[in-house]
Amino acid sequence: MKAYVCLTILWGCLLLVSCGPEFLEKNPQGQVTLPLLENREGAEALLIGAYAVLVGGSGDSDLGGFSANLTWGGLPADELHKGGPASGNVELVEYETNRPLATGPFLLDKWRRCYTGIGRCNDAMTVLEKITDINESDRAGLIAEARFLRGHFHFDLKKIWDKIPFVDEKVSDYRLANDKDAWTDIQADFTYAIEHLPVKPAQKGRASKGAAEAYLAKSYLFQNDYTRAKPLLETVIRDRGYSLAPYFWQNFNAAYENNSETIFQVQMSVKDGANGANSIPSSIGGVSGGGTEAPNSLGYYQPSQDLVNAYQTVDGVPVPDRYFESPVKNDMGVSAAQPFAPYTGELDPRLDWTVGRRGIPFLGWGDFKGQAWVNDQLHGGPYATKKYTYTKSQNEQFSETPYSSNNATNVNIIRLADVLLMAAECEVEIGSTEKAREYVNLVRERAAATDGFVKRDDGTDAANYKIARYDAPWTDKEQARAAVRFERRLELALEGHRFFDLVRWGIANQVINAYYVREAQIIPYLSGSAFTGGVNEYMPIPWSEIVLSTVDGQPRLQQNPGH
Repeated sequence: MKAYVCLTILWGCLLLVSCGPEFLEKNPQGQVTLPLLENREGAEALLIGAYAVLVGGSGDSDLGGFSANLTWGGLPADELHKGGPASGNVELVEYETNRPLATGPFLLDKWRRCYTGIGRCNDAMTVLEKITDINESDRAGLIAEARFLRGHFHFDLKKIWDKIPFVDEKVSDYRLANDKDAWTDIQADFTYAIEHLPVKPAQKGRASKGAAEAYLAKSYLFQNDYTRAKPLLETVIRDRGYSLAPYFWQNFNAAYENNSETIFQVQMSVKDGANGANSIPSSIGGVSGGGTEAPNSLGYYQPSQDLVNAYQTVDGVPVPDRYFESPVKNDMGVSAAQPFAPYTGELDPRLDWTVGRRGIPFLGWGDFKGQAWVNDQLHGGPYATKKYTYTKSQNEQFSETPYSSNNATNVNIIRLADVLLMAAECEVEIGSTEKAREYVNLVRERAAATDGFVKRDDGTDAANYKIARYDAPWTDKEQARAAVRFERRLELALEGHRFFDLVRWGIANQVINAYYVREAQIIPYLSGSAFTGGVNEYMPIPWSEIVLSTVDGQPRLQQNPGH
């Protein structure tokens, strides 16, 4: 069987790629056709193939950021720069400056990979409907997993492009139009998954009832439907057995993967013969001057100065309306051989688990050395992404090879802190601002655990960390809304949410354009950049896919406005 939908889905062809522990530990099996897989074992194999697409993996056009959505959720917003050498992966600059081209290969790769995952889900469902060597409960459970994953891939497409074709297992002509809103079908997939998935899956990494509930609620938030989102989020918080990990950093450490906070993670692995590692740059990868082993990344996906500034606090709480007025001190233009004293003002401790910055301990590799550990400050700024980097003690244990950028750090898609903050958002809009404050304080209290701060070798705090609860009642709805939204920025930075949050809140235009003006002072190529409302909320549909959708001389896929 062959499929188009202006995409490349390899129907009837399965490459089983291992992407994590337990059920994903399978070596590549080659190519097979659907009739040979029409049994339970074959259906499970097809489903594993769908999970494998979550990984992306080395060689992806978005540099391993496929799962984390760094290219789409971070670069077009106010938290990331392309980084790397000026001549490397220049297409990323198009996304950072909101000047995307419909002919870009990164854009095409993301589109095709999502639809490849959808195709594998549909193949699994087709087989599951036919096989007889399975009881009805197990059949429904496996179909629910396939529909959950199909919902995930369509959700990814929807938030990036908006106007997308929804492809189910009944489609035979894949030259589909994108003139229908896909939300109804996406939500139907998550609803089915909720009805048939277990609360606790048999194996780590597989879809669960709580994951489907959280995802369905999130889809409602993207439509500003807080009434339907709120009870789902409350169920996840109250009834599904999740709890915040003791320390913030444990959500980005391979030794603590699938912890109590995990709702859905992409499973990464190394040294198992499969292309299932996390290969996002800014990971450990080399030896620096003097023979000292150290991070030596290419510097792609470098955090912005604006993001770092956002972690400033006054009496322990953030200042969303003026955090940028006095920037956090950086080492732009200061060589690694020159002395540099880090910023001494109050900072939220989550900053130094999120961003590598000069003079602050970097996961056991010594203090971050600024210019020596980034590629080009003038091109990407002075900082490095830290959430996807492994510790020195994990070198060779969770890295594919010594000092490799390929590592086994799982990628969070949804975790409990995310759900708590979505629930707080619902409370601000249709519930109680005081309940919203309670949810936000749960997240902040975890961040305030002093044992979880970045420490120096003598056990002292690496910086002037100060974080406090919101103790005063929230009586002003606008201030409560601003506080909740800012907390999402701090807690979930570099996890692929920021741009999509700004778009769904309807404030992308004002926030991103103000950011360009500020950030251009240290990143010259941002000068003149502009976000155009009504256009840049969504990416252009890949031109080649529009051409492939042609029927009787007319393309069925229609381009997004302004592209």
